[in-house]
Amino acid sequence: MPFDTGEVIRRLTTRLKMKHLVLLLQIQQHGSLTRVAEHMATSQPAVTSALAELESMLGGPLFDRTPRGMTPTPLGDVVLARAQAMVHDLDHLTRDIEAVMAGHAARLQVGVIPYVSGTTLAAAIQQTLARIPQRLTVTLHEGTSESLMAQLRDHTLDVVIARAAANVDLTQVQFEVLHHQMPRVVASRRLAARLGRSAPVWAQLAELDWVMGAPNTPMRDQLSDLFLHAGVVPPVPVVESFSSRLTGELLASSERAVSLLPADIAEELVRIAGVAIVPWSLTWTLPPVAMFTRRENPRETHRLFTEALRTQYRTMTGTS
Repeated sequence: MPFDTGEVIRRLTTRLKMKHLVLLLQIQQHGSLTRVAEHMATSQPAVTSALAELESMLGGPLFDRTPRGMTPTPLGDVVLARAQAMVHDLDHLTRDIEAVMAGHAARLQVGVIPYVSGTTLAAAIQQTLARIPQRLTVTLHEGTSESLMAQLRDHTLDVVIARAAANVDLTQVQFEVLHHQMPRVVASRRLAARLGRSAPVWAQLAELDWVMGAPNTPMRDQLSDLFLHAGVVPPVPVVESFSSRLTGELLASSERAVSLLPADIAEELVRIAGVAIVPWSLTWTLPPVAMFTRRENPRETHRLFTEALRTQYRTMTGTS
């Protein structure tokens, strides 16, 4: 029987309830109708009946019963992704109502990877706040590009600032490149002055105390590539940290600590931590910083923020 889009839409608009979506997510989490019934304080026959009702609406089974529990079918995977997004949208609606009742315009959830210019981001937020008559609550979430993009797709986040890498899943999203960052080696003023007297000697650099990000991240991979291209085994970090401020404090207080950072982050640390940039000209293939949003029509607060962010990065890079 051919798929009847109109009939499925009619069934969903007249019969679908939020409880069906919550039920799906509970089955995914617990993998057992018995455990779901216990968690939702209801009977297993009621859970079974609700699942059958939903499968009838959608025209196919959503879960397979296996010895290891209930696992989503291909149709179930699609519906679960949408269910998660719809439940998050309901949570956002509740928070927006709370914000409006408290005299705020709404909430804006922004995901940010480490090593994004705090100065530029703060300026974009201030520009957005200045253009909204009522107060806006902006919540920042830090994480890896992969985790933030997943949260953007399931509607946990509204805007993500991450790296436009080949392995980033662009399903249901659109992106705009904001900035290509250049590499800088950063150290205390005394150490930076000493290192800058000659070209990089990678074997000697490997013996210093490196402050790096976590393994298998773009920044860490870039540093490893620089050593490997010079025929030197990459150093083991003394400290692993995503915090640029902590990195700056560690570098400023040590005569042996060094780090590789994007130029805009390095320049911020020069101002706030008293460190120095080693005057070397290095190259890398770090993916650019980009702004990611969902393909749907943006809300006014989202639009104002993305415009402000775009403006601030153009100002920083001197582009029109």
